Amino acid sequence: MAEPELVNVDVVVLGLGVGGEEVAGRLAEAGLTVIGIERNLVGGECPYWGCIPSKMMIRAANAIAEARRVDGLGGSVQLRPDWAPVAKRIRDEATDNWDDRAAVQRFIGKGGRLVRGSGRLDGPGRVRVGDTVFQARHGIVLGTGTKASVPPIDGLTDTPYWTNREAVEVEELPGSLLVLGGGAIGLELAQVFARFGVRVTVVEAADRVLAVEEPEASEAAAAALRADGVQIRTGVKAARIEHGSGGFTLHGAAGEKLSADRLLVATGRRAHLDELGLETIGVDVGRRYLSVDDRLHVTDGVWAVGDVTGEGAFTHVAMYQAGIVVADVLDHARRAGDGADPSGTASAVSGAVGAASSLAATGSSGSAGSVPRADYRALPRVTFTDPEVGAVGLTEQQARERGINVQVGFTKLSSSSRGWIHRTDGEGFIKLIADADQGVLVGATSAGPAGGEVLSGLVVAVHAAVPLAQLRHMIYAYPTFHRAISDALHNLNS
Repeated sequence: MAEPELVNVDVVVLGLGVGGEEVAGRLAEAGLTVIGIERNLVGGECPYWGCIPSKMMIRAANAIAEARRVDGLGGSVQLRPDWAPVAKRIRDEATDNWDDRAAVQRFIGKGGRLVRGSGRLDGPGRVRVGDTVFQARHGIVLGTGTKASVPPIDGLTDTPYWTNREAVEVEELPGSLLVLGGGAIGLELAQVFARFGVRVTVVEAADRVLAVEEPEASEAAAAALRADGVQIRTGVKAARIEHGSGGFTLHGAAGEKLSADRLLVATGRRAHLDELGLETIGVDVGRRYLSVDDRLHVTDGVWAVGDVTGEGAFTHVAMYQAGIVVADVLDHARRAGDGADPSGTASAVSGAVGAASSLAATGSSGSAGSVPRADYRALPRVTFTDPEVGAVGLTEQQARERGINVQVGFTKLSSSSRGWIHRTDGEGFIKLIADADQGVLVGATSAGPAGGEVLSGLVVAVHAAVPLAQLRHMIYAYPTFHRAISDALHNLNS
């Protein structure tokens, strides 16, 4: 058997999703020789099936809902939902018909080299693709992301079920849809399809949808989807799936029977670590995600970035982590006496993902210089249903489980002037979770017409540990949705 070709490079980035592409591009711009390995589309899930096309779908569905709200506010409308413009916009504007040529040229233009294929670690500092082994002088970055997690339900395998990818790519809507999973992805897509006339049923094994968020958020989301005609069945554990000419039938463990033309499986995502050859560098492959430290080290000379780290399947987390990895790899190269232009290196560090590279370091080891450390205390997350559910930090339950002396402040948006004007009814609210001993917020939820936008001020408050006294003394513009934060602060109780 012939020996593989050995190619020496500075850095290998295995997986060019959002985080991997950012790391590879920034390091190449700094003058390092970078190999980027990707078997699918450069850019990953977000631009082709995740955040960008799904939000186009949501924008269209919300426009339909807003048009229907004209009645009683400013006249009357006649509305005929049409999916064709949505599908065309996703295909033409967002994904180039799922072609990544623009992303590839962007990466190559920064000085990187793209290798198409499936890469595997082949010992310390080595990645193998086919008959070629790349030896990385300054390290390897893993950005292989996650895949839809499909539960082992009897009868499901080999049926034409949808994941989020098929749901985003659909050009002709079904008459009815079963959504297995009541998390963020399942609810967002369920509401979209319902607003375009599909009969949708959401099936969730837990006792509430959005189970990772506050109970009030679950109630608001469920009420909104029901108002759109969505049936929500909680506490239903799928035991068996049947598929035939009439569509799908889900049989629950307690005898439930639900049928629809199509089945969308939205039961989470997981990393497939067994494909990476981690055993060749002494890393356990039995975990759900890669374990990393606060500078994203998996082990010496190996970093990980994005969904594969399990710190949140969000683009903003991947980009945040990318900035830290870029800074750390460049610092490693500098200390190793690499020939990269110092001014170019400094420029790459300062320009690598604005928020990450300007992150105020919370401490660093002696040799790491100004490389920041990852801090997820104020990790923001938004479920883009209508109303939007934005959250940051700890939920009330999580805070109590940690032994925090909890204070809760709650107010409905409908009790604020802007909420009353907007006619939010019972949909929106602000919920604050405070540490009474420290006098700071440790978590918050903002649900409403602009829940993700209102969240921004709460993220700053949690991240910077702004004292409650200062938050109470702020001036909140009137009449705005975010002014409700002031009411929630005054409602704080033990």
